[in-house]
Order: sequence, then C-alpha cells, then structure tokens
Amino acid sequence: MTAVLEARGITKRFGGVLANDRIDLDLREGEIHALLGENGAGKSTLMNILYGLLRPDEGELRRSGRPVSLRSPSDAIALGIGMVHQHFMLIPVFTVAENIVLGAEPARRGGVLDRRRASDDVRALSARYGLDVDPDARVEDLPVGVQQRVEIIKALYRKAEILILDEPTAVLTPQEADDLFRVLRGLTAQGVSVLFITHKLREVLAVADRVTVMRAGRVVGAAVPAETDERGLAATMVGRDVALQVTRGPASPGAVVLEVERLCVPGRRGAGGDAVRDVSLSVRAGEILGIAGVQGNGQTELVEAITGLAPARGGRVLLRGRDVTGALPRALIERGVSHVPEDRQRHGLVLSYAIADNLALCTYHRPPFSARGVLRDGAREENARRLMKSFDIRAPGPGAPASALSGGNQQKVILARELSRPVELLVASQPTRGVDVGSIEHIHREIVAARDAGAAVLLVSAELDEVLSLSDRIAVMYRGGIVATRDAGAFSRTELGMLMAGVAPGEAAPAGPAGEAAAAGPAGEAAAAGPAGEAAAAGPAGEGAPAGPAGEAAP
Repeated sequence: MTAVLEARGITKRFGGVLANDRIDLDLREGEIHALLGENGAGKSTLMNILYGLLRPDEGELRRSGRPVSLRSPSDAIALGIGMVHQHFMLIPVFTVAENIVLGAEPARRGGVLDRRRASDDVRALSARYGLDVDPDARVEDLPVGVQQRVEIIKALYRKAEILILDEPTAVLTPQEADDLFRVLRGLTAQGVSVLFITHKLREVLAVADRVTVMRAGRVVGAAVPAETDERGLAATMVGRDVALQVTRGPASPGAVVLEVERLCVPGRRGAGGDAVRDVSLSVRAGEILGIAGVQGNGQTELVEAITGLAPARGGRVLLRGRDVTGALPRALIERGVSHVPEDRQRHGLVLSYAIADNLALCTYHRPPFSARGVLRDGAREENARRLMKSFDIRAPGPGAPASALSGGNQQKVILARELSRPVELLVASQPTRGVDVGSIEHIHREIVAARDAGAAVLLVSAELDEVLSLSDRIAVMYRGGIVATRDAGAFSRTELGMLMAGVAPGEAAPAGPAGEAAAAGPAGEAAAAGPAGEAAAAGPAGEGAPAGPAGEAAP
C-alpha cells in the first residue's frame, strides 16, 4: 500500500528538551493509523510538524514519496493535509456553511459571498462522504458530535486527502465516538487516510488498522490491533506491566459526610443562567460517588462551589450535617476536605515553589512545619522525602520546582499533599487528565485506599471508563442537573452514554441537524476544556506545541 505521508528522522528540541528524537512514521493510503503515547511522549509536537505549525530541527517529510517543506498550515493544506484539533476552531454564531468556506469563500460578482452556492457545496460534500449536516444551521446550536463533523467537512472542502485527528473523542459521548468511527471508516473506504492521535487504548483497538507507540520522544513500538491487546499496548507505552483496572473490594458505606441540597451555581462571565441547577446529592463515608458527564455540563462549577472556590446562588452544602455553604477553602481544609482540582497548574500547585513547599501548602502553619511562627525547612524536606517515596514522585529531590515535573508527577504531588492529612471528604476532579497510564494506575490505587480508610470520595471525571472502574454509585450530570443516580452496577455503558447525551433510556434521541442525539449541553458549553467551562482558545498555542515543551517535556 502506498505511503501518502512519511516522517523520516524527525527531531525537535525546545531548549534543552528533546521532544522528538529521530521519529520515523508513515501513513498509507486509505488507512487509520493510531499514534499512541502517554503524556509528554511527543505526539503533539510531531503532529504540529506534520501540519506545518512547527518546523523540525532535523529530518525530512515526504508527501507520496516526494520530499516537502512545510513552513505553515497553508503549505500543508495545499498538499492535501488537514487537521481537526482537539478543541474545535469554529465560530459559534456562523452557520455550518459559513464556517466551512471561511477563507475559501465562493463569491458572486463584486466579491460578495455566494451563500446559496456555499450551502449547496457543503450539502454535496456531506452527502458524498456520509457526513449528515445541515449547512444552514448555526454552529452554536449543534451537538458536539455534529460540530466535529463540521470540522472534518471543513478539511475535506479544502481537498484534504489526509486527516490528522488530535484526541478526537475527548468531548464525545460513547455513542458519538462510535458514530465518529463509522464516519472514519466511510472516509477511508473512499481513499482518505487518517492519522488518529489518542491515549485511549480501547479506541485504538476498535478503529485503527495500525498502531505506532511513542515514549519519551521516540517510537518504541508498532503493532496491528488484531495481534495485541490493551495490556500489551499499555506496557509498551510505559515500559513496564500496568494494571489497567484497580482491584477493589465492595464498599462499606457509613454516615453521610457530604450533602448537597438544591444547589444552584451561576455560570461564568455573564454567560447567563445557572451552570449548576437545583442539584442534590450525598456521599457517605467509605464510598465513591462518581459524577459522569461530558465536560462542560456544570461539573466544574459544582466542584468549585463545594470546595469554596465559587459562590452558590442558592441551596446548601453540608459537611457532617454542618452548613458550610460559602465557606473559604482554608476553613474547609481545617474540616478535613481534600481537593484534587481539575486544573492542577492553576489551582493545585505553585509551579515556582519547590516540591517540599507544595507538599506543605495546607499544613505549613502547623507543627512540625512551623514553630512559634517560624518555618522549619528541615521538617518540610523530611516530609517531602517520605511522601516522594510513598507516592512514587519522580524528581531530583524535594528542592526541585513543581514546574519541572511531568504531568503525572505533578498530580502525584497534589494527591500526596491532600491524602497525607486526616481526610473526611476527598473531592477528586479529573484526577487523571493528561496523566500517563502508569501514573493512572497509582492514582486509582490511592483513591480506593482513601475510600477504604473511611473517607467519602466525590469523583468527577469525563473519562467514562474511570467512573465505571472506581465508583460505587454514579450520578449523571447533563446541562447543570443530575439526571440519574444509581449503584454503579445498575448502569450499562450504553445507558450511561445516552444519559450523558440527555436521552432517557427508551426515548428516541432528540434529532439535531445530523439526525442524532444532542450531545452535552449547549454547544458552547460542551466543547469547553478549561475550568471556566468556556470554549478553549483556538490556534496553534491551544494545541500545545508552539507554547514550548510544557506539553511535551515530561522529565
């Protein structure tokens, strides 16, 4: 089979960090080639080189056997290479057709946009590739899965023969992910080649024809899905055997620790309406309540109200029966609330501080870390060495700045700090986001250990597998409300996916322009990635690479 895109000996450095080290990769005509790797493996850097967002320091790119130089995305587009970024680059108030033709508009005499021709062109293209979208629908009214189709059509409109998809299922329900896989199979049947970047092992085995695995900037393995499994891929990614599912016994729930009564939390920056709407839930000692839902349905605001980071507009938060609504984070910490925030760098760490200082942020004012108002450096360093060993934090020493750590080790620092003191309630929000498979294994063990030690655990995760693996009970959030709460074993994966999309079991899916279920809340919410619940910034920097090695350099 012909190689339509090749990378040969690609090397890229950011300062002293080697993000890509002599990478060889080829994409064949009409195939789906998955690029798999842990956080910091170098995937995003390589993809940005293949799309012209970065230039390699060494090595060569070839398009259908011919050496090419990509100085910008325009060069890549001219060569038939299109990219669908993890966070969609669509203008919400524009129609589907207007977004697709933007920058390559069909015009009538005088340079006026020919809207009818634009709609007709988009309708014909979507019919050709089986991508059912309404050209005249406004993007802000579309489910996330349909928005992703718009991004794919936008690339095909520019005559892309190669599609690079960066974490394409990050904001999709399981059903929408299955729909995407069917779309990709239809595209490859018509000769389109797909490079599929992901960290989800299940998806690789479901959709890929071939798999290339990266670790620490290098290609460390290649496989055909039929000849491997999740455990083998995980071991190649990490370099050792990994337990993909934590072993845990049945829960022994005790008294109610956290009770939320009809909580309402306003949306961000004048977005209008409440992000959390009349939510009630409870978590008991010795159990894990998992919150399932596509990112952007109020989970961030719910957690921030519970942990004192955001005010509630109505309702109450009770801790062991005491009203703590509106209490400051310090007061909640003193009452035994531990918080693993979804944005570890913004809310979980002081990046310029040493590991030892970050590990003492909640207790620095208490003995043994201070005496008579004077901080004791030796006690903090001794505490850091102990926790670094027990939580497997890999760093040169306690004095290393948190900014120098990989995402997984940064998350372990937060977990070590939050679990190394008496815990009544652990609120863990997206605890494994951007974390490699090996670190996920450790983090899951610690969360279960906290439950077994008697803590109440509120787990919020956009990863459905994580919620199913760890939770004793599951509550599903959709558009700011709880739509179902049951024992974890009472949900099927399919049913959970439907509820996450706002479809009650037994109901027909509400038809969007594509005739499929509306995904996760308002379109502007559902594509959100940041803690503000807003659409992530578009542009190369939003994809990680041009900002430097932070996204790729995992020491």
